[in-house]
Amino acid sequence: MASNAPARPYIGWRLLALFYDFWPVVALWMLVSAAFTVGYYAAGHAARENIHPFSLLSWLLWIACWLVAGVYAVVSWGHGGQTLGMRPWRLRVIGLAGTPSRGALVKRYAVGTLSLLAGGLGFWWAWIDRDRLTWHDRASATRVVRFEKR
Repeated sequence: MASNAPARPYIGWRLLALFYDFWPVVALWMLVSAAFTVGYYAAGHAARENIHPFSLLSWLLWIACWLVAGVYAVVSWGHGGQTLGMRPWRLRVIGLAGTPSRGALVKRYAVGTLSLLAGGLGFWWAWIDRDRLTWHDRASATRVVRFEKR
């Protein structure tokens, strides 16, 4: 008997979607970096002087880039359940109890960040998890599903 439930995606599809999403996020980071650079030069710094590594401004730049990437992810998941990288693979984020709340999506992004910082361990976990769930799937009560072609 065929099931109408969406399929649990292989971790490979999820990693490909993450790779695809890397490119629009890099473009957003470039815009944020350009804004920081313009502000830095407007504050009177020489045109050949870079923002110093490990300065307060460089840390603020990193935080701004992380926040912009989070807004991209949370807004995409909140409007249709898909980022640009998830679309070609027909992947979608859903909540275990209906539509995920914005808080659940923010938690998903935060725990996903920790998963990446841990060398991707939270993503690789899906290979041994019986339900193919990552750390951020479990923490946020969401999951990624794969829909068939229509």
